[in-house]
Amino acid sequence: MSAMNPVIVRVRGSQRDDSGEENTIESMAVGRHSVKNGKHYVLYEDALLDEKVKTSTVLKFSSEEVVILRKGGVHQEMRFREGAETSSTYRTPYGDLRLSIRTSRLRVSLGLLDNRIEAEYDIAIDGQYQSSNTLQVQISNDKKQND
Repeated sequence: MSAMNPVIVRVRGSQRDDSGEENTIESMAVGRHSVKNGKHYVLYEDALLDEKVKTSTVLKFSSEEVVILRKGGVHQEMRFREGAETSSTYRTPYGDLRLSIRTSRLRVSLGLLDNRIEAEYDIAIDGQYQSSNTLQVQISNDKKQND
């Protein structure tokens, strides 16, 4: 694996349920980025799901696929491939749920200093539609930590 370079990770997620209610969450974290065998890896601590509990998050991405792995307060895997439906188990302190993601749009912009991920997808839990979602992730070189 290449050297782990410091980065700033900005995440913005929006979801709209059947009733049209929309929620947007934004977070920012310092992380580490590397590339191995053509795949990008970003590791950071995420407080997006529960501000009291830090969740270790790994973003693994290429131009065709994005995988988000979370471990901490929850154990979750989210896999995005344009035009595909993926399933995984979402483990919470209250029990396990079956999570399905149908990705309608995925754009990954790979750059030397910045990477961007944009996804539009629907989520179903245990077979029941929950929401339509958008995800935007910006990974920028952390110039302050490289000086």
